[in-house]
Amino acid sequence: MQNIGASATTFSMLTVVEMITAMLIYIPVAYLSEKTSSKLCISITFVFFTLFPLVLLFSTTIPALIFAFVIRGLKEFGEPTRKALIVKLAPEGNKASVFGTYYLVRDVIVSIAALSSAFLWNISPETNFLTAALFGVIGTTVFIMFGKDKNLTDNE
Repeated sequence: MQNIGASATTFSMLTVVEMITAMLIYIPVAYLSEKTSSKLCISITFVFFTLFPLVLLFSTTIPALIFAFVIRGLKEFGEPTRKALIVKLAPEGNKASVFGTYYLVRDVIVSIAALSSAFLWNISPETNFLTAALFGVIGTTVFIMFGKDKNLTDNE
């Protein structure tokens, strides 16, 4: 962001754009996920996770950065659905421990990725962003191919 003269205030405003985008989609997407497939909404979320580093990589103006942070806000598209699906698929009596274990494993992986990103950034920012997008494509593909689906209105 320094390359295009963005300040700390600009970053704060971009974060506001991200949060407003997320707030605007929570309720409509929750309604959509109850009427369609949980897997569809979660897959869309993962697509936004994948797109963000690519859009950020090619953002060379403030309007492009605003667009990137709209994409970042859209990554919340299926977040409530994903959390609900984790609980829904967990065995009765173990829902909290399954949920906690999921987030423990996820956060360990994210922490390792964050540390790795410093190494990748030293190679080049492009390497860092492209690697993030590649892992996004891999994760999204694995979820689409092997992830379970359970509509949130099912009573199973």
